[in-house]
Amino acid sequence: MNFQRIVSHLLFTDWQVRRAFSRECLQAIEAAIHASESLHDGELRFAVEGGLDGQRLLRNQSPHERAVEVFSQLKVWDTERNNGVLIYVLLADHAVEIVADRGIHAKAGQETWQAICLAMQVEFSKSAYQRGALAGIAAVAETIRTHFPPSGAYGNELPDAPVLLT
Repeated sequence: MNFQRIVSHLLFTDWQVRRAFSRECLQAIEAAIHASESLHDGELRFAVEGGLDGQRLLRNQSPHERAVEVFSQLKVWDTERNNGVLIYVLLADHAVEIVADRGIHAKAGQETWQAICLAMQVEFSKSAYQRGALAGIAAVAETIRTHFPPSGAYGNELPDAPVLLT
């Protein structure tokens, strides 16, 4: 059990989350997701969490494990072609995770997602949260477009608005 991690998570405030992801930033993320979905037949969700709660910290839940949990909670797996993608940001750990459903993950591969996460983390380390988020969304959209180009056969299956987990 990492005492420093527990303290940083428990002391991470909603104010810090809203400072990093302001209302304007969240609106830009939503608009980018909405616009990107005209370029492909996939679905994209974006979730931000400041810190984990005590129960998750005591279990030493990793950012990836939490991202998989959020992927399920937001029903990103519930798309017609199994091509939903979640971008999950855990601010207290300075972590970005991408969880992709089996249809797109089998085609894109883990290395693709890791490269996008790394690029986002670089921007976030400069406090450029909006720029990092929009670049990540664009990269994920391009990856989906490569494997699931737009056909017009599928509507918007999931909400475009980013989710703040508190």
